[in-house]
Amino acid sequence: MKFIAFDLETTGFIPGVDRIVEIGAVRFVDEQVEAVFSTLVDPQMGVPKEATEVNGITDDMLKGKPTIDKLLDPFAEFCSDCVIVAHNAGFDVPFLVSEIEKYESKAPKGVVLDTLSLARKVYPGLPNYKLGTLVQHLGIPATNFHRAEEDASYCGKLFYKMMTKMSGTNVMPPLDNLIQLTGKPEMRFPQIVKQPKQLDMFDLI
Repeated sequence: MKFIAFDLETTGFIPGVDRIVEIGAVRFVDEQVEAVFSTLVDPQMGVPKEATEVNGITDDMLKGKPTIDKLLDPFAEFCSDCVIVAHNAGFDVPFLVSEIEKYESKAPKGVVLDTLSLARKVYPGLPNYKLGTLVQHLGIPATNFHRAEEDASYCGKLFYKMMTKMSGTNVMPPLDNLIQLTGKPEMRFPQIVKQPKQLDMFDLI
């Protein structure tokens, strides 16, 4: 079972207005970590104190870090066509989609599954389905939350436990079944083919 778990930290809640400040992605083979893609991101704006209070990321930490346009292609290559999972994917995915469309960059090709939606079906009756609650419920060792790489790692371990609970083995159930279980339409990143720029008449003079 091979898949990618990812998480973002951002300056706020609105894709296209607020910006990504950290990307964390972890490639799993079964429950073992095979590779990690983790970086802070220069948002080219100040980080609101409300965001810093959540994730601890400050303006000083982001000075000199790469901007998102430099990271989208490497992130897409890291993810390739693997199945991708995120906890509350409906929050993270639109932030990346906004940037992918803006820069007409490469994008991951795999289906995106929301571990939040899956967990509600696999573990009914919990008081809530926050990542921290699920990690504690399943006895997954944890230290910090609200940093991208750590949260991606917890998300991947959660997904693996759900898959083995559902299948009884370390084989992922059919994707169609998992998508149906989320109760949401299939989620994928846009695959954009860059169009050649049309010449303005003034370019010909």
